Amino acid sequence: MELDELRIFQAVLQEESVTRAAQRLHRVQSNVTTRLRQLEDKLGVALFLREGKRLIPTDAAWRLGDYAERLLALSEEAGQAVADGEPRGRLRLGSMESTAGARLAPPLAAYHRRYPEVQLELQTGVSRDLILAVREGKLDAALVSGAFGDERLEEVPVFEETMVLIAAAGRDALTLERLADSTLLAFGNGCAYRQRLEFWLQEQGLQPRRIVEMGSYHAMLGCVACGMGLAMLPQSLLDSMPLLAAQVSIHPLPDDLRLSRTMLVRRRGVRHPALDALLDTLRPAGDAALAPAQAPSIPARGAMH
Repeated sequence: MELDELRIFQAVLQEESVTRAAQRLHRVQSNVTTRLRQLEDKLGVALFLREGKRLIPTDAAWRLGDYAERLLALSEEAGQAVADGEPRGRLRLGSMESTAGARLAPPLAAYHRRYPEVQLELQTGVSRDLILAVREGKLDAALVSGAFGDERLEEVPVFEETMVLIAAAGRDALTLERLADSTLLAFGNGCAYRQRLEFWLQEQGLQPRRIVEMGSYHAMLGCVACGMGLAMLPQSLLDSMPLLAAQVSIHPLPDDLRLSRTMLVRRRGVRHPALDALLDTLRPAGDAALAPAQAPSIPARGAMH
């Protein structure tokens, strides 16, 4: 197998389309199709089932995808190792929106100044989708909430967030019963923060009356300020948006819910010099955030001050 064939195969697997893969690789479609069939002939297996214009990956394609990701990463690492050792090339980073908004701007700016040869791409999303993208090789790494224990992934703690509950300004102390009877504003089901809050409420024997899904924290804060409902988010995000934060009331959460660790996840065993350099840049910014100030604890079914 040639590395060029693996790059073409990987692009088709990730894009799920010869047309999009050709555009990504700046090649003509006929070349992509020919090289893909040549790879299938060499391996003696079908990598894709073809239904009209659709390409459906076979089990062999998914197995080869893991090896292709590692081989291409090793090839890039080897090229950098025998050059000047400076990080360069494309680095695809995923992040929760709250982390991107509250934590990443200063370290990414410093990283860009120090390593101008790295083409950094940032994609935001919910933790579940970001982890899947790392597993499938669509992202080199992602900043997500919590540890997942996946043997295919390496997890490095970067930040620790203090989670708070926000309500309309002037809202009195919140009881858990009132929380359960309120509308909760949250991201989609793949959001780790939402999952933690829902699971915690279930442990208290409660269930939110209604959940309204939103796509941004700005919209969430605006709706909370107008009295539409309650939301749980990191204190650091509020600190980064003082004008919006001034329009809501902030309520601490119990000890078993208020702390959330942000992890950088990457595929285990795949070395990426540009990613290593990014992690070195993030660590100083994360050191202070790994020891947040203590917030008062709230007993179950007690008042949420």
